[in-house]
Amino acid sequence: MNFWAKIPKPIIGLSPMDGVTDASFRFITAKHGKPDVILTEFVNIQSALHSPQTLLKDLTYSEIERPIVAQIYGKTPELFYQVAHVVCELGFDGLDINMGCPAKKVAATGCGAALIRTPMIAREIVRAAHRGIQDWHHGQTLEDLNLRADLIQGIHEINLARNGWKTPPQRRRIPVSVKTRLGYDRVIVEEWLGVLLEEQLAAISLHGRTLEQGYRGEADWEAIARAVETATPTDTLLIGNGDAQDLSDVYRRVQQTGVDGVLVGRGAQGDPWLFRFKNRVKEALCSGEEMVLPESSVSLAERFAVIVEHSEHFERLCGRSRFMAMRKHLTWYCRNFRGAAEMRAKMTRANSADEVRYRLQEFAQNFSDAATMPTRQIPDQQSVGIEGNVSV
Repeated sequence: MNFWAKIPKPIIGLSPMDGVTDASFRFITAKHGKPDVILTEFVNIQSALHSPQTLLKDLTYSEIERPIVAQIYGKTPELFYQVAHVVCELGFDGLDINMGCPAKKVAATGCGAALIRTPMIAREIVRAAHRGIQDWHHGQTLEDLNLRADLIQGIHEINLARNGWKTPPQRRRIPVSVKTRLGYDRVIVEEWLGVLLEEQLAAISLHGRTLEQGYRGEADWEAIARAVETATPTDTLLIGNGDAQDLSDVYRRVQQTGVDGVLVGRGAQGDPWLFRFKNRVKEALCSGEEMVLPESSVSLAERFAVIVEHSEHFERLCGRSRFMAMRKHLTWYCRNFRGAAEMRAKMTRANSADEVRYRLQEFAQNFSDAATMPTRQIPDQQSVGIEGNVSV
């Protein structure tokens, strides 16, 4: 089932970001913004097969995130065949292959955007993923592949915790997509897309920079527009990505290039509400009328409540010992209100959800126009952050 084809255009989704789009970030964004599609952080195929704990952490998701796509990366077609079974067994709505990561540790091994230099391997990877999905759809099991018993057990546990099923109640043939870039050290978008478009992908997400650019300079949306022309004769959707900070940018880029959709990445950091009015973009583009968005749709009270909700969700899922990874999210939330800089400084030292709540309540007491926090007993300042881990 190709869910991509069923989403009203333009598709406005959450871009995968390494170290950012973890399970808690995705849950909060899905609940308060509801993007059209959500992708996980990219997962190394070897880790997915040989490290069940990595699998538990990186491929855990909530039903509220649907449609949810698992993004994986690597360079060995045989392993993509196996991981495709795992992704299907976990009940994902789609499988996305990362051919766009510019990080040295990824590209130096021939993975990510380095695959642009090895188009034949890239093709074999896509074909292996398609075969894996097809064979799983036709009844092949994880046991048939002789995968590790603890991996299979971990998958069953994830599924049971999420929806009460060990295995998906229905074997769906999920779509394959690719996220990539304009080229390696120069723009070769027409040539490179020509290779990918032969592999019957459901969608291609195209970041408007080369590997060598990394995230420097401006995304080249003119090159993305040329990619749209290349993809138009096919059934593959072309999704643009790069420097879209808000829905106004999404509206402008769709008008400018004719892309089938836009993935928003850094613009969604600290702003899960960004996608809340995505339908206004769709309606304005359909009617040809000017798009009008509310100046501010999020009160300080709601912002603070979501900060606490996000913190508590992260702590339940990951444990208090890993709360340091939550701090960057906390600082992103603290902007565009009086006293935000002071609050950011405090959030960089937060060690628990209780401490976050305490700091926000303290802020509300010091600023008469601040939000009223949800009521709950807050521990003494001295006791905050000294309890043991909380995990599920």
